[in-house]
Amino acid sequence: MDVRQIVMVSQLRDPIINDLCNLFKFEVSFNDPGVSHFGLENAVIPIGTDFLEVVSPVEENTTAGRFLDKRNGDGGYMVIIQVDDFDLSKRLANENDVDIVWETDLPEARAIHLHPKEMGGAILSLDWMNPKDSWKWAGPDWKNHISGHVKAVDGVEIQSSNPDEMRHKWQKVLGVKDTQPKENLINLDNTWIKFVKDEDGRGAGVSAFSLKVDDTLHIKNKAEELGYVKDGDLMIGGVKFYLV
Repeated sequence: MDVRQIVMVSQLRDPIINDLCNLFKFEVSFNDPGVSHFGLENAVIPIGTDFLEVVSPVEENTTAGRFLDKRNGDGGYMVIIQVDDFDLSKRLANENDVDIVWETDLPEARAIHLHPKEMGGAILSLDWMNPKDSWKWAGPDWKNHISGHVKAVDGVEIQSSNPDEMRHKWQKVLGVKDTQPKENLINLDNTWIKFVKDEDGRGAGVSAFSLKVDDTLHIKNKAEELGYVKDGDLMIGGVKFYLV
């Protein structure tokens, strides 16, 4: 079980995509027409064999639009975790009284979205792929678009007024052991999710993504030149980016 895709939401998709590609030398692999079901447009970027997605509302009264209003602008939106036992993931959601707000069940991909109000902080998606190393949401030729300075997703930081309570909820739904409760950290196979105190007044939500990169100093210097560093933090689209 690991974080396989991280998702940002923005009023306008293309400026955020341009910023990300300028800094990290990413390539977009797919604009998924399927997200129109949610009143959205998107762009998906491969990060090694992980993924970064940016979504933007193109209709009125969407979940994404309400999220932008609630958090006063662009920010982190979803955490998509690849699971090995999809039926177990559904059962754990039901046992912990978390509503499933969307589900798909295809031979090559099964997924559920859990209610963000009940999970707190973000839409959590639990996805199963066949074969395991595939990723339907990134398009048919995503492997041809792997590029740039980033090797993989390292982790996700989610802020809350009560990070301990939120960690406990996510831990139960994911069915993982409470390995580092003092740090409010959930360790998955190769990635992590950390829960921190809301200190910027934006409320509960994804506050940062951690990325594994091949040249931290080079990217930090370039981020400074491009104006993406604010108060010492690398910020794009309302999200901090940690580089490891």
